[in-house]
Parts: sequence; structure tokens; C-alpha cells
Amino acid sequence: DKAATLRRIHPMTDLHEGVANADLAVEAATENLALKLKIFKDMDQHAPAATILATNTSSISITQIAAATQRPTQVIGMHFMNPVPVMKLVEVIRGYATTDSVCNQIMDLSRQLNKVPVEVNDYPGFVANRILMPMINEAIYSLYEGVSGVEEIDTVMKLGMAHPMGPLQLADFIGLDVCLSILRVLQDGFGNPKYAPCPLLVNMVTAGKLGVKSGEGFYTYTPGSKDLVVAQRFT
Repeated sequence: DKAATLRRIHPMTDLHEGVANADLAVEAATENLALKLKIFKDMDQHAPAATILATNTSSISITQIAAATQRPTQVIGMHFMNPVPVMKLVEVIRGYATTDSVCNQIMDLSRQLNKVPVEVNDYPGFVANRILMPMINEAIYSLYEGVSGVEEIDTVMKLGMAHPMGPLQLADFIGLDVCLSILRVLQDGFGNPKYAPCPLLVNMVTAGKLGVKSGEGFYTYTPGSKDLVVAQRFT
């Protein structure tokens, strides 16, 4: 199965060539609006007229991304959960102009991929991150205010709420920079101070402590691995 799968993957470094014959293109760049808008403008110019353009964004407005194209009816959110091989959920996010036909095609494709698609509407954070990120932010505030330590906070949520991973470890896994970006999208989109990122999170991102990908966040990690070494102390 591994060999067969790898034979079906054809890496390219030329976006124009990559989308030239595509029925569907799924963008999965980092949570940076300017970058996504550039990618969608390029895809729109070089993909066939019938191509559906999807984004794996976890928080940025589908409607705003679609406005960068000449085909807003064919732009949709297809938010895979991380890690994609394990997680079943796909948030399918309709932009303001997304047609029923496009939405139905993406719902059907998600099922063919053995995923469980859930249709949601285009508001900041959609459903998953509108609920998840304030929880992570509150866990960081609990640490910041000295309520408890890193491992203690995660243990409470794992054993008390049956979460498979504590919120601070999960933040490290997602990337603290990504968490910060999503919280800022929520804060800007709703204009509500309850979404303001914790100062500790801001400082950690500024210092380059991004979690697993940098080797250090709320925990430290074995280089090149997601294996925990030790929880950091914040006192």
C-alpha cells in the first residue's frame, strides 16, 4: 500500500504546472492571509475554469479568500484535522458564494477519503477552532497566572475531561505561532476581547518557542521528534 500510494504522488515546484489539469486544488500553506491570497490568485489564473479551489485554512475567511479569484462560487474550505492520517473530521466551510453543487462534491469526496465531513458556515474560526482556541488560551492563562504547572494543567484535562492530549501539549503540537494567528483572527473577526491571546503565548512566539517544530514550547522535545522530554517551568 505504501509503494502504491507513493507512486500516485507527483511532487512539483511549479504551481502553474501543478494546477493545469486539476479538478480540485487544496491549498495547505501556513495561516498567513497575504500568502493564501497570492496562491489563490495564481491558481485562479492557471487552473481550468471548472476546477474547485479549496483551502485547508483553520480560521481565515473563505469569503475573503474567494474574493481574490474570479470564481468565488467554486471556492470552499476543506479543513482537515491534524494529524490527517488519524483524524476523521473534515470541516467543509461554505463561503458566501459557494454553490450547493461544489459543497456536495467536497462532502462526497471527503467520504470517499474515509473521512467524516461536517458542513459549517464561514465565520471566524469556523466551529473547531472557535471552541478549541479559547480553551487552549485559557489553559495558557491558567499557567500564566500561576494556577498550576504545565503537566498539572494537562493532566486535569486528560483525566478529568477525557481529552487524549492536554491543551498545552496540543498547542505545542499545532504550533504556538498557529495558535496565536488563529486567536488574532478570532479577536479581529468578532471584535471581542475574550479572544485576546495570553501575553505568555505572545512572548513565547516572539522568542521563537513554537512547540514541536522548534523543539521547545510548553514542553521540550527530542530533536526531529514529537517525543516529550520534559515540561518547561514557568515561575
